[in-house]
Amino acid sequence: MLERIERQVERGARIEKEDALFLLKKASPLLLGKLANLVRFRLNPEPMVTFVIDRNINYTNICINQCKFCAFWREPEDPEGFALTREEVFRKIDELLALGGTSILIQGGLNPQLGLNYITELFRDIKGRFPQLHIHGLSPPEIWYYAEKEGLSLAQALDELKISGIDSIPGGGAEVLSDRVRKGISPKKINSSQWLEVMEVAHGLGLKSSATMMFGSLDTWEDVVEHLSRVRELQDRTGGFTAFIPWSFQPPNTQLQHLSPKTGIDYLRVLAVSRIFLDNVQHVQASWVTQGIKMGQVALFFGADDLGSTMIEENVVAAAGATYRTSVDEMVRVIKDAGFVPAQRTTLYKVLRRF
Repeated sequence: MLERIERQVERGARIEKEDALFLLKKASPLLLGKLANLVRFRLNPEPMVTFVIDRNINYTNICINQCKFCAFWREPEDPEGFALTREEVFRKIDELLALGGTSILIQGGLNPQLGLNYITELFRDIKGRFPQLHIHGLSPPEIWYYAEKEGLSLAQALDELKISGIDSIPGGGAEVLSDRVRKGISPKKINSSQWLEVMEVAHGLGLKSSATMMFGSLDTWEDVVEHLSRVRELQDRTGGFTAFIPWSFQPPNTQLQHLSPKTGIDYLRVLAVSRIFLDNVQHVQASWVTQGIKMGQVALFFGADDLGSTMIEENVVAAAGATYRTSVDEMVRVIKDAGFVPAQRTTLYKVLRRF
């Protein structure tokens, strides 16, 4: 079976779910790296590795979803709860632009004190003050929440967000697209079909998005393959996903801290199989924020063609104990040391400069 799968990948044929499961369970890491790189260079022939200079801005940590895997959320009455003021958001953007940044990833908890107007007014104010800034904003659970709260359809809510200045949508809130897993780790969050529905409607309105997967909580390899399959099926219909970003669950400080974290080899295995299976998603991003910059470098030989963001600010994963940081200079050095050409990109993968 392994030889058949290997031949299929080498000739550019699509592999199926059972093939992906076999690779996850049985293939050696070195073979996975070899096959993933074949697909990586078929889709992205240049020996270039990209990254974006942006900043995560979490506008509130108050969240009614209260996911068991998250160490960031707070109750509405918690003294540590917050919702950022305009001045705080603007200061963060000023700092980003001073470092050559081009976009923000802005998202937050499901705060019952906030409505869609808070978001649309915030985005309008940001665009009014920083018209050049790309707003990569709001995960599908937030969009679903605001639409439902205002009595709007998804299309109506997304239209309002587009008018206010949203440029693309991050893939947060996907975790693993298996409702069995979601019921165990995030029972109050939208289900897998609802997550996919938000993305399909957004793509239909011309909004691009990323797709993500957080594996390593209550999921099995079968759940991982189901997630990849559902992303690929939607991408076949819409072509709206720009990139896929898998990362491993970080247990510390969460309600699931008794679980053992996945190993670096597990991460590389999932990354490589994601690259092989998602033959219709052009870019796969290495998650150095959870794995560390050295593992991010290794990931460049397991199918990743992008190192994500310099991550000037990150709060959610940091709350679970992962506090890796980097700079543009280090990002460039790491990519060059791996034998690739570093390039700064936009959120939508337009290359701005090579180093």
